[in-house]
Amino acid sequence: MSKPLPRRILILGATSAIAAAVARELLAPDMQFFLVARNAEKLDTIRKDLQTRGAASVNTHVMDLDDTTAHEQMLSDALRSLGSIDLALIAHGVLGDQNQAQSNYPAAEAILVTNFISAASLITWLANYFENAHQGTLAVISSVAGDRGRKSNYVYGASKAALNVFVDGVRNRIDRAGVQVLTIRPGFVTTPMTAHLPHGPLFASPAQVAKGIVKAIAARKDVVYVPGFWRPIMFIIRSVPEFLFKKLNL
Repeated sequence: MSKPLPRRILILGATSAIAAAVARELLAPDMQFFLVARNAEKLDTIRKDLQTRGAASVNTHVMDLDDTTAHEQMLSDALRSLGSIDLALIAHGVLGDQNQAQSNYPAAEAILVTNFISAASLITWLANYFENAHQGTLAVISSVAGDRGRKSNYVYGASKAALNVFVDGVRNRIDRAGVQVLTIRPGFVTTPMTAHLPHGPLFASPAQVAKGIVKAIAARKDVVYVPGFWRPIMFIIRSVPEFLFKKLNL
């Protein structure tokens, strides 16, 4: 069953290509945004773009979301700015360097902190807010990489796997309060984060992914693979027996 699209929107990691595309896809004349990211110049560019396209209001907050000690104040500011929150989209993350991470723990820790620890802090505050409000959508961008560990990106994949389980638990807890908790699992997306990778037919544009996300929000889905062909691909990857899987170069 579909629902009206949200009108008061908080986007964390708003300068990511996917987040910016989701904001444009959602945009309607009466829409209010509160955008958070660490790059002030990019954030201002997105603010101006949404205002030019007709958003009712766009307020911004510059911060590094790895700083969990500043989350509560920032989220309180967002709530005051918007009046209430209909949708919170958690979109920040890093791919990191697997070679560095597997040989240098601080590099691995940095990936885990950004992709999981900081997200868990934000989700905890937002889950409590939405549960008390008995409404809203909490949407979290994860990755298909969290479905199974592979030698090419297992540190990144582990951060997303932990995020998936955390979000699963939150959904199990607050869905009964009328809150939608959506896990978004993109595959390869053409963004600055993947610019160094060879691009092939499995890559999607941020606009394609954004359309899938907005449809999933409207349909009150729990989990969405975007594009949809990643669902059967990852089913196959998860189904390969371990004695065979460990011999593969993935």
